[in-house]
Amino acid sequence: MSVLGWVIRAAARADGIDRIIVATSDQPDDDAVAEDAREHGADVVRGPLDDVLARFLLATERYPADAVLRLTADCPLLDPALLSQVVALWRQQPTLDYVSTDVVRTLPRGLDAELVRTDVLAEQARHPHGPHREHVTWGVKHDPARYACQGIVVVPRADDLRVTLDTEQDWALITGVVTALGDGPHPWRDVVALLRARPDLVALNADVEQKEVRP
Repeated sequence: MSVLGWVIRAAARADGIDRIIVATSDQPDDDAVAEDAREHGADVVRGPLDDVLARFLLATERYPADAVLRLTADCPLLDPALLSQVVALWRQQPTLDYVSTDVVRTLPRGLDAELVRTDVLAEQARHPHGPHREHVTWGVKHDPARYACQGIVVVPRADDLRVTLDTEQDWALITGVVTALGDGPHPWRDVVALLRARPDLVALNADVEQKEVRP
């Protein structure tokens, strides 16, 4: 199964998600992405390559929704139970503008899920330039005075770990996790427990530095 397939499968097994949409670019290079998404049961919306927020807004126009759970396709180890928690928290308090796993990061990078209200996304679209055009929720979670934000925090902390897929080193670690745990999706605690017991796996991408998002 492709990495995108793992992400779609995790979303499909989460509670409270009504529709899965892959928002990819309208460039020919992403034809394969669109085809793979459909093969795994997702709807597809295609828009500008360099404006991810515009693709999200296209998705909400075509498939109206009160809120969007944003997942990125470089996170194959997403835990459906964690996604369900994010959705449930918002459904209990739908006045919240933003709910995520990284308001205060305590989980490994690569288990991220962000829920944002659709009308809040529309507000972000009024600003034609800025990091929110690529990172979508940046302008929301960095403005807590304006937007009501809430997060999920876990203990013990595991934010020193990295299970996102950006580099060959990341691929080696994720391959090691899947080899050890088998086909997924896996509870996030099982992933953390494995990595705590296997410093050899953690060392594979320990030197990878996450790129900073500049305003």
